[in-house]
Amino acid sequence: MAFGYSKLSRNMAQRKALLRDLVTDLIIYERIETTEAKANELKRLADRMVTLGKRGDLAARRLAARLVRFEKDDKGQYAIQKLFSEIAPRYADRNGGYTRVLKLGTRRGDAAPMAIIEFVQ
Repeated sequence: MAFGYSKLSRNMAQRKALLRDLVTDLIIYERIETTEAKANELKRLADRMVTLGKRGDLAARRLAARLVRFEKDDKGQYAIQKLFSEIAPRYADRNGGYTRVLKLGTRRGDAAPMAIIEFVQ
């Protein structure tokens, strides 16, 4: 991971694990609900993963595999396969801005600002 990320009140290992889980879930479900701070950090990583998916070569697959977890979706397809075969070709003619963050309001328990992050259509 590159420098310049928010700490998200976690140490480096926890932050890396959190962002890996979030980017994998976003690829599998294509829309997730999380806090605004996490969504804004996730947006940077997700856009980078789609850019790697658009490159499509072996080096890009290896770089993406360093961040995306080895999980399957409901169709039995791995997240990394879905990124390269379904999501990246969808944005072949688009130069950036593959995700959007929609603000929801506050969470009931702790009043944390919530957001939905999704891939644009």
